[in-house]
Amino acid sequence: MHGLKLAVVPKDLHPFAFAIATGMRPSEFRALQWSDVDLDAGQVVVRRGLTRKADGGQHLTPPKTSRSRRTIPLPATVARQLREHRRSQLEERLAAGAAYVDKDVVFAGPTGSHISDKTLGYHLKQVLKQAGLPREFRLYDLRHTCATLLLAANVNPKIVSERLGHSSVVLTLDTYSHVL
Repeated sequence: MHGLKLAVVPKDLHPFAFAIATGMRPSEFRALQWSDVDLDAGQVVVRRGLTRKADGGQHLTPPKTSRSRRTIPLPATVARQLREHRRSQLEERLAAGAAYVDKDVVFAGPTGSHISDKTLGYHLKQVLKQAGLPREFRLYDLRHTCATLLLAANVNPKIVSERLGHSSVVLTLDTYSHVL
């Protein structure tokens, strides 16, 4: 990620490291399927989002905007983490047997289903607590962290805008002008 390194993290932190490295919206990385990931090329394609229904269920939706359909490069450290995550996920799938329904989900729950934003939010709060950080941090703040790190590393705002899938670089500059 342009000179930024991510440490190897425990298995339950993969979604968080991934979100910081890619800048994807929580709805996007929760909807991510293995068919969207090319570990050899080191990239991921955003094709859909996962949103909550009024009844509490979840459904796949098109990306937020046309610019949200994008290809995002993966840092080598994140590609390695995803390879390890894939191996662990396959082991869990074998152990679960018939209870596991393979939906090709990258960050799947124990039975292969999409993880809810509430569940991920709970786990993020636990991680923050263990690290002694403020628990007000939200899943979406991982996206903001990515953008802030990239801009602080002097990555061109146009590239940051494309990574985030913003409709224009003006939106990126307005949102993150404090960093510049």
